[in-house]
Amino acid sequence: MTTDTTQPAETDARFAGLPARPGKIVAVHLSYDSRAAQRGRRPASPSYFLKASSSVAASGGTVERPAGTELLAFEGEIALVIGAPARRVPPETAWDHVAWVTAANDLGLYDLRANDKGSNVRSKSGDGFTPIGPQLIDARAVDPAGLRVRTWVNGDLRQDDTTAGLIFPLAQFIADLSQHLTLETGDVILTGTPAGSSVIVPGDVVEVEVDAPATGATSGRLVTTVVDGPDVAYDATVGSLPAVDDTQREEAWGSRDAAGLPAMVAEPVEAPSLSPELREKLTRVPVAGLSQQLRKRGLNNVTIDGVRPLHPEQKLVGTAKTLRFVPGREDLFASHGGGYNAQKRAFDAVGDGEVIVIEARGEAGSGTLGDILAIRAHARGAAGVVTDGGVRDLDAVSAVGIPVYTVGAHPAVLGRKHVPWDHDITIACGGTTVQPGDIIVGDADGVIVIPPEIAEEVADAALAQEDEDAWIAARVAEGHPVDGLFPMNADWRARYEADHTPVGEPVEPQGPTS
Repeated sequence: MTTDTTQPAETDARFAGLPARPGKIVAVHLSYDSRAAQRGRRPASPSYFLKASSSVAASGGTVERPAGTELLAFEGEIALVIGAPARRVPPETAWDHVAWVTAANDLGLYDLRANDKGSNVRSKSGDGFTPIGPQLIDARAVDPAGLRVRTWVNGDLRQDDTTAGLIFPLAQFIADLSQHLTLETGDVILTGTPAGSSVIVPGDVVEVEVDAPATGATSGRLVTTVVDGPDVAYDATVGSLPAVDDTQREEAWGSRDAAGLPAMVAEPVEAPSLSPELREKLTRVPVAGLSQQLRKRGLNNVTIDGVRPLHPEQKLVGTAKTLRFVPGREDLFASHGGGYNAQKRAFDAVGDGEVIVIEARGEAGSGTLGDILAIRAHARGAAGVVTDGGVRDLDAVSAVGIPVYTVGAHPAVLGRKHVPWDHDITIACGGTTVQPGDIIVGDADGVIVIPPEIAEEVADAALAQEDEDAWIAARVAEGHPVDGLFPMNADWRARYEADHTPVGEPVEPQGPTS
């Protein structure tokens, strides 16, 4: 059912698409999976900002791009119009407070965004920056989970998504906001925009339509034309001036490529807690020796158990960059598994000399790493990957050549058992706790975790122990019994400290051997 609102109760033409002038307009910051993937960040809960009701405009109007600005961007959105006041309503009944659904264009001027620090007061509340309409759809006649929003610029489809792609269901916005304030009759909620938002310039025509494909109900196309604003400069004596940088350009256009910016190349950075000298020492010390020294210092739970190397001949030394998977759940994988998820972000951000350590709960029933990500880690200069889950494309991953430790191979993709949840946090891998920045060392014996603050001390002690063990081994090879020699008693200790005889040179003990 669609309601014609071309003759509203109010005579102000700006509100022709609404039953009346709204008391407040609440807008959601980030709400679609596709937009979150584009931005590389995903909110755990909704966040909001307010727009002035004076920014509302009707279909068929114009919006001015102020003089001296360049980054006016469109955002096609589904608008909800409150029909009955809502205060502390649960999600189960929240939709009952929505009377109508329609289209909106949440226009924004990125040139003014930085100084608003998230409030968007100036960047989003300019005159004409909230076109709404042209027709209202009866909220009772549609399924809130089955709505679609599309946006065209000069006839080209730029946005096309449905409420199935929302991170949070529409009713959650009503319930959440009503915890904090009363939603009054006529208030408008702008529910966020999907991927595809970009910059528009004078002469562009933007059209937004919201519909319910299952019923055919539609808002009609909300049409707005961009025009040049008057040649009047902002007054620096009363407020901040428009300003843009490459970050604002990238976010306004949707990508660096669309903004005409060069690709950003991250410079590999050596982990600060692992100097080249310390790395060289740890490369020479076997994991067994490090384990011995850590045990002497009361640290027994520092081995990542159950993992085996794909390249036993390679030594692994680096600092931990952590990644956590939670058990697979279909709804959570739908919200967290796609797009630019935590797994992809971790592999894109791994630095030179870092080891990606993955918490997969010892679950080997699907892959946690494949050849593409192994190649990405290798290209970024990563020291290796340790996962207490499975690896798929095992031969291809092995061929990349980067040190990888895993519980085994499995052909299934990530979503069978895991949801990529977070990175750069404290995790559990192979029965031990791993924190970002911990030092990871691996060889054919396994993988060990060293707290960075004692790594130098442990490495030096382990190297000294290796020298001592080599001297003892040489004595045993010469035929001396191990009793009293391993470990050394006082007489053997005195001999060892008196002369570090090169390994293989005959030595006669000076004192008892037992």
